[in-house]
Amino acid sequence: MGTGATSRMKDRPGNGILHVTFELDDLRWTLTMGTGMGRPPRQRRVRPRDRAAVLGEIEETKRRFGVVGGRTVSCYEAGREGFWLHRWLVSEGIENRVVDSASIEVNRRKRRVKADRLDGKKLLRMLMRYEAGEKDVWSVVRVPSVEAEDARHLHRELTTLKRARVRVTNRTKGLLATQGVRLQLHEDFLERIDEIRLWDGSRLPPRLRDRLQRAWERRTWLSERILHLERNRRELLRSSTADDVERVRQLMLLDGIGENSAWVFVTEFFGWRRFNNRREVAGLAGVTPANYQSGATSHDQGISKAGNRHVRHMAVQVAWAWLRHQPDSALSHWYNRKYGGGNSSRRKTGIVALARRLLIELWRYLETGVIPEGATLKT
Repeated sequence: MGTGATSRMKDRPGNGILHVTFELDDLRWTLTMGTGMGRPPRQRRVRPRDRAAVLGEIEETKRRFGVVGGRTVSCYEAGREGFWLHRWLVSEGIENRVVDSASIEVNRRKRRVKADRLDGKKLLRMLMRYEAGEKDVWSVVRVPSVEAEDARHLHRELTTLKRARVRVTNRTKGLLATQGVRLQLHEDFLERIDEIRLWDGSRLPPRLRDRLQRAWERRTWLSERILHLERNRRELLRSSTADDVERVRQLMLLDGIGENSAWVFVTEFFGWRRFNNRREVAGLAGVTPANYQSGATSHDQGISKAGNRHVRHMAVQVAWAWLRHQPDSALSHWYNRKYGGGNSSRRKTGIVALARRLLIELWRYLETGVIPEGATLKT
């Protein structure tokens, strides 16, 4: 038997390899372990984050299955435990994979919702298939460095604060609307609050006025925190050498890609997902066409809307900006040729298709450095 054949034998499930999957929740962790050699998997439960118990169960299972000294390969779905578990497993000599839940193949008749969990045995079978070479079973998450992960906290806090500010603004408008008042709200709202008059010319009732004041004071505090964090983020862009920050800087070189959109694309999408092909890029952003087909019946169901909603919305916004800032690019020419002469509905359909193509081109640009055809860089 040749060397190549021997190598393949060693990598087959059951040849000295213990496969381990983790199901993680607040009450218990479930480990499902097997070798694929005809023996049923072994399942054990341990207290969450009990590292000694995890290692003990793995070693006991290796002894029972006769693979002491062999490789241990594990996986868990990306989620609330983050990446510390991956780093610890790797430090113990375990080859771990963090799996993107949205990428896991499921029955086409069923839509997998966020709360769904795969049972450990099915996850174990999929891990064995992945290790045997079926790389399209799922997408493995790109585990960031500690520095890169820390940089993400700043952007995500900024996003949270901005959404909170929008909620406060909308709540203030809603409270005024209940009294028949329509106003354009500006930063000096508190200075002018006593000038507001209701539908009948009367002043704001005192308790409503106090409530509006408290709401706007909170909005002012949010705005101050946002400005502070935006300054920190700009400083991070200037000084950090983290991989994620390098990718943000690379995206921002392109006309039409701003600071906020670059951070969203990197921290929520490109920075932590490994893509094997363009189909995975579009699929995990939820911008692929969703067609229903049964027998002779086939009709369009729009787009799949799987994956990260925030990334999908940002991609559409950037696609509109791309048409303005990159009019001579191949992507803009394609859009104008196919959708430019259509009505509003057709142009909106086209912009989603453009967003899909743009995400694929940005992925190639980050991976290879090749600028999208006809695109220009900022001067």
